[in-house]
Amino acid sequence: MNPDVMAPDVTVTVIVYNDAERLPRAVESVRRQTHADIEIIISDDHSTDETPHVARRLAAEDPRVRHLRLPQNSGGCSAPRNRALEIARAPYVMFLDSDDELPDNAVELLLQAHREREIDFAMGAVERIREDSGRRRRWMPHLVAERRTVLGIESEPRLLFEHLATSKMYARAFLDRHDLRFPEGVHYEDQLFTTQAYCLAKEFTIVPEPVYRWHIAPYAAMDAASISNQRHKLDNVRDRVHVQRLIDDFLAESGHGALREDKDYKFLKHDFRMYAGDLPFRDEDWLTSFADIMIPYLESLSPTAYARLPRTDRVVLQLIRERRFPEAQLAARGLGRAVAPRQVTPDAEGNVYWGGSVPTTDWARRELDVTDLDLDTRPFRSAQFRHEITELTRGPGASIDLTIRTYDPGLRLPVGPHRASLLLAPGRRRLTTPFRLCPVRPGVFEGQVHLDLTSAPVPHHGFAGVRHPLLRIDHQGQTHTAVLLAPLSFPPLTAHINYHTGTAPHRLTIEPEGRGPGRLQIRWQPVGVTAKVVRPVVRRLARPKLRRAARLARSALR
Repeated sequence: MNPDVMAPDVTVTVIVYNDAERLPRAVESVRRQTHADIEIIISDDHSTDETPHVARRLAAEDPRVRHLRLPQNSGGCSAPRNRALEIARAPYVMFLDSDDELPDNAVELLLQAHREREIDFAMGAVERIREDSGRRRRWMPHLVAERRTVLGIESEPRLLFEHLATSKMYARAFLDRHDLRFPEGVHYEDQLFTTQAYCLAKEFTIVPEPVYRWHIAPYAAMDAASISNQRHKLDNVRDRVHVQRLIDDFLAESGHGALREDKDYKFLKHDFRMYAGDLPFRDEDWLTSFADIMIPYLESLSPTAYARLPRTDRVVLQLIRERRFPEAQLAARGLGRAVAPRQVTPDAEGNVYWGGSVPTTDWARRELDVTDLDLDTRPFRSAQFRHEITELTRGPGASIDLTIRTYDPGLRLPVGPHRASLLLAPGRRRLTTPFRLCPVRPGVFEGQVHLDLTSAPVPHHGFAGVRHPLLRIDHQGQTHTAVLLAPLSFPPLTAHINYHTGTAPHRLTIEPEGRGPGRLQIRWQPVGVTAKVVRPVVRRLARPKLRRAARLARSALR
């Protein structure tokens, strides 16, 4: 480094591997920062595509951009970040992945926090953007809702949930003072690095504005998915557990053992929960290997961390620990969706347990006790039922015939037929298809419904998107609406529908959801003139400026 060259204010490292297509977008988001006195280091983990050529071109276009190429691929994020830190010239550093972006004022916001007071790092909000739909949502918004300076992580241990290294600007002196670098040869390196940063920092400031745009590609091919989205790989499970053990060791050795319960709770609520949602779609061999990896670590966690979890999460965890895999898969389909178990069993004291028998150990009784779900007493609108499609066949045209079984473990519905409906809304209007649920035995009902998708109220300008039918029960003047679970696998059914007498043609696909609870999923895709002409015109007319102009015109004509 030339000592005569004045150091920039901030270094932003953009790590990349075989991502020539998206790298320019990431770098451009740094180049257009409102605070321009920055250094941009493209740290290439020995890409084998056009990435080196693209990086050299970007460096030639802007003197602030430097290109660093590692001599061999490291297989992770740590090495390219660490090598960039070795040559970074600024007193403050940030990290950006090549498939993500920075908002235009991210550097300005975080640097201002550093200049207001002497802190070890500043952090802000993260905006998640789904690549398939463009939908934007804040990640962990409750953690960054207000601006504040935190005096030690012990005062706000819940921040351990925000484990991204990329949402922060670090004082270089802080990193060097503690020799804080990313662990190499380990995936989920952010979790260890940020835990260390939280624990070692005396003060850090939180700003509520977005400082990072995290692009999510939920339907990316498995080999192209991010490490976090490769949960189908057992090595992914091993890596995550290994990092947790490293974090546990660090907390014990650094004198932060008091954080262990909060860290355990975070692992159960966030990390394990990610795998739990996928359990219904895994085969027995995978589940056996998963349990072999996970159970020893689960048994090392704080009992008080388990006690803080929602009851449904505790049930799934216990069923995995007992290797009751089919039941764990059933329970996992209800996570976050208020889906009831198929069956519950009371004991002599009136406690109610998941499944068909009373657990035999104190721990199992504590974890599988679902008495607090109030299955038999909660208001009808929030009652818990379980609606499953047991048979699905194709009818004439674009229709399907469904056999639906409803489980009512709290016995909220009296014996006899009940009015029910399937609800589906591809647009602002809703298709309601009524049918009857008839008793099979106490707590179990069944019904058949013919769903004709040619009558769905698709808008004249077409509809592009996915909808999941809901099931509504009408009982004594009250209604209850809940999700409808589909068979986990069946061949997708496709049809071509000419809505509105042929002026709005669509391709329609009926399929299992393939993730989460596994709901019945219906996908509309406009084709022909609807896709090529009508929808582009409607999108242009729907722009905010044109909508405001239309409102002003209507006001003037009144």
